[in-house]
Amino acid sequence: MSSGDHTTTADGRYIVVSGRRWRATDPAIPEKLRQELVDELMAARRLVRTDPATARPRVQDAKVALGERGDPWWEPTPDGRRERLAAAMRALLRHRAPEATICPSDAARTAGGESWRTLMDTAREVAADLSRAGVITVRQKGADVDVTTAKGPVRLARGPDWI
Repeated sequence: MSSGDHTTTADGRYIVVSGRRWRATDPAIPEKLRQELVDELMAARRLVRTDPATARPRVQDAKVALGERGDPWWEPTPDGRRERLAAAMRALLRHRAPEATICPSDAARTAGGESWRTLMDTAREVAADLSRAGVITVRQKGADVDVTTAKGPVRLARGPDWI
């Protein structure tokens, strides 16, 4: 399959640009979330020359969330899924306005495609880890909560030690 300046391998796992093979974006990511992650990746790449210390972790998170780095999206491991969930949470929160929140299901949909519901417990565990580190805050009805004891839907926001 060819798309302008690159071709895609028959299995859809890689794109080939100028003879070099690169891992393709996970096709199971819902389009709205994929576009947010691509927009975050492009914003981070624009910063590489002027602020590489800030840009590089942003690029890494966006690429891991998209499935282009880390565990191959077609053969995820439990640790790789956790890494991808955390990267998706950070990348989506960076892309949205500073006061905006995301749902843990946004990260689960990014890492799990149509089977995202099976990742919800893991997504909440990853959110708990990031919350303990101060990177994110978990909220329910506008109040900060402990995700390990909260029942029902929660939202994730940038925490006091946001990176």
